[in-house]
Amino acid sequence: MSKIVEACGIRQLFKSGDQILAGGFGLSGTPLTIIDELLETDIWDLTIVSNNLGDNGQGLHKLFMQGKIKKAIGSFFSINREAVIAWTKGELDIELLPQGTLAEAIRCGGAGIGGFYTKTAVGTELAQGKEERIIDGERYIFEKAIKGDVAIVRAAKADRLGNLVYHTTARNFNPMMATAGKIVIAEVDEIVEVGALDPEYIVTPHAYVDYVIQSKYVKSGREYVESR
Repeated sequence: MSKIVEACGIRQLFKSGDQILAGGFGLSGTPLTIIDELLETDIWDLTIVSNNLGDNGQGLHKLFMQGKIKKAIGSFFSINREAVIAWTKGELDIELLPQGTLAEAIRCGGAGIGGFYTKTAVGTELAQGKEERIIDGERYIFEKAIKGDVAIVRAAKADRLGNLVYHTTARNFNPMMATAGKIVIAEVDEIVEVGALDPEYIVTPHAYVDYVIQSKYVKSGREYVESR
């Protein structure tokens, strides 16, 4: 079965209540086409794991404004003013994690590790309710691994097997999220034939990827716009 599918064909892969891992840093590396397809589904009460909740009315910001997101787990939400207001009103559940902790929790989820101890956030409000342990005389808190029902990632290129390469900082959280989802959908700028990718540059092996779609967005200056 080919992993290359039409964008509209992925809608059936999601269900209400899913925990979705969404790559991206701002809009860099964000699977914008996949998120647009989610807007067309009748699913709700999603938990989104991502660095942020979109930007400039794009990406996850649109999904939030449609009311599909129940909880957000991430590091930087203040760029989305509406999400912060919803949190203050108790309309959105936010779990704030330091960025390095978020990345390591996802990596552990993909590696089959239950969690890890870290000194980051010890003694702060972020540590409340978490297990604390003294190791070599220093305080650590335990952070659980993070996994997802579906991981949606953005890559620069994929071959027809689903091997992925990324473009510079668009790599961000995408490779680790691709290991931590039960279903992994990759949105790519270009699809090439098997053998066209230099194996030295493949970051995500095809074994992790279930579906590949062609992105409808291109970068124009600092903006992402739909290609014609």
